[in-house]
Amino acid sequence: MSVAVVFPGQGSQSVGMMSVLAERYPEIRSPFEEASRALGYDLWELVAEGPAEQLNATEFAQPAMLVSDVALWRVWQSQKNPQAVVMAGHSLGEYAALVCAGSLGFVDAVQLVRLRGRYMQQAVKEGEGGMAAIIGLDETEVADICETVTGSGAEGRVSVANLNSPVQTVIAGNTALVDYAADLARERGAKRAVKLPVSVPSHCSLMLPASERLQNALSDITIRKPDVPVIQNVDAEIHEDPEMIRENLVRQMYLPVRWVQSVERFSEFGPEGVVECGPGKVLTGLIKRMVSGMSVSAIDTLLQ
Repeated sequence: MSVAVVFPGQGSQSVGMMSVLAERYPEIRSPFEEASRALGYDLWELVAEGPAEQLNATEFAQPAMLVSDVALWRVWQSQKNPQAVVMAGHSLGEYAALVCAGSLGFVDAVQLVRLRGRYMQQAVKEGEGGMAAIIGLDETEVADICETVTGSGAEGRVSVANLNSPVQTVIAGNTALVDYAADLARERGAKRAVKLPVSVPSHCSLMLPASERLQNALSDITIRKPDVPVIQNVDAEIHEDPEMIRENLVRQMYLPVRWVQSVERFSEFGPEGVVECGPGKVLTGLIKRMVSGMSVSAIDTLLQ
């Protein structure tokens, strides 16, 4: 059996998310110890005990999710489970995919995502940016709403950030315009328009300053050709050229996550199933609505 493996990003973290599995698989602690040495603080203690406010802060959430994803992948491999024929990561999860595909060094990735989170947080003052999930309208309708709101004369911008499913699109931008767009989406028939509990508006033009700083940090990092194909967020394409991978990690900061297109490409590799490799089941829920003829499972359930 072969599988497509997907890695969740920021938003799936919660205090205690790895504790139960770590009791059964003590080796889960090893990558946390390695990451803690690189970060200069006890990442396992933060993940296991909180406080939640600190864990949810972007600068801390991103290393926590990356290391959790990688730790679970290492356990999955050690159990001689089905091999991955293709990988993809949602937003931050792309870093985990590149680590697990042998393209990016683990410690390099840990340090990078800490900087990524810090740069994102510093790019927009708290309260000035936001995100919302629009459910029940297609991508074209949501994009049109964003254009209408941005061109309304109000200060700022709002744009499509995550194309999560055919009926779920996340928008990001200045807080007031995100709220305005959410209201307009409801007027146009959206089933729901839900403000997301985030302080950073990811994957929009407000992240351009952060992307420039990340580009500088990435310039010193070694990136290799992946051992397993990795579908990147910004174009739903597979790249072997390390420089193109590097460029797409920068562009990912301010361009939409093309998750629907990424999942659609799995069929090219003939996997019999999709496995979400990380805490929680957010991607599992999205993908189940998009694929047929393949099982879709969350790794933290499979390893129980």
